[in-house]
Amino acid sequence: MLILGLDTSCDDTSAAVLEDGRIVLSNIIQSQVKLHQPHGGVVPELASREHIRNIMHVAQEALKTAQVKTEEIAAVAVTIGPGLIGSLLVGLYYAKGLAYGLGIPLVAVNHLEGHILSVFLEEDHPPFPFIILTVAGGHTSIYYVKDFGHYEQMGQTLDDAAGEAFDKVAKILGLGYPGGPVIERAAKKGDRERIKFPRAYLAKDSLDFSFSGLKTAVALYVKEWEKGGKDVTLEDISASFQEAVVDVLADKLILAARKKGVRHVCMAGGVASNSRLRERLLEVTGANGLKAYWPRPAYCTDNGAMIALAGYHRFMRGEVADLSIDVKSRFPIGQNA
Repeated sequence: MLILGLDTSCDDTSAAVLEDGRIVLSNIIQSQVKLHQPHGGVVPELASREHIRNIMHVAQEALKTAQVKTEEIAAVAVTIGPGLIGSLLVGLYYAKGLAYGLGIPLVAVNHLEGHILSVFLEEDHPPFPFIILTVAGGHTSIYYVKDFGHYEQMGQTLDDAAGEAFDKVAKILGLGYPGGPVIERAAKKGDRERIKFPRAYLAKDSLDFSFSGLKTAVALYVKEWEKGGKDVTLEDISASFQEAVVDVLADKLILAARKKGVRHVCMAGGVASNSRLRERLLEVTGANGLKAYWPRPAYCTDNGAMIALAGYHRFMRGEVADLSIDVKSRFPIGQNA
């Protein structure tokens, strides 16, 4: 069974072909980073226009790479939310056109479910149940995953998502966009113990996140640093900030595992590609007798393969969408399409 997965939730146009819910035949991603770099972040109107230019080419390239004809596709899976409304509409209406023209089912997918299931795109994946941290520019949450389609949210960000905090701090430091990769590169040359930035653990045993206070602390520190007199480098600030984020993410993931009594933890989303976060997660899971999993970088960022996978399992449960379905800027896990 072949599923075509489409994702246009933010600034990446992606399409993938998945066979039998486990074999990725293609996963094409058209990035818009260069388009948005001069603006220091994603400009929604520019993003949606770029999706319009890219969607047909990207979908055709996915089919060509997979060596699959459109007539062989069993269903089209597409992200309907959460995300940028204009961007989501491009993917949904293209998917509707394909489904209607080919006479095949349309499957509506929650973007967050795609990230949760992205660990199953790898051969080495966790058994159920497990805990997963989804961490990116638009979301930072912890879920208890009982089975395909059964997710319990245990914690979420109360303000800035981790990836958003990276972007904002990178802007404060004048490092450019996107913030995650540039701060990670700078941090490798810095001393992560040089500055003790705050760790917002919130209430005792809380699994929620808050990074706005950390961002403010960095901004205030940089103002004083720029006046001179501090024997600290930009790389030290980057490393110390990154370590503050990593500590909170790793510690709360372990706390969630303890609460549910599971031995397998995962992370996914763009920030899950961060090498220091992966290193830290291996440290804390090893110390606690747990096993950690994460997908390769191509499956951490927004991608069509994870949407095809989530769509496959929904399709197998008979969850097919009507062509009147619309997009959702906010779409909590568990909410009906």
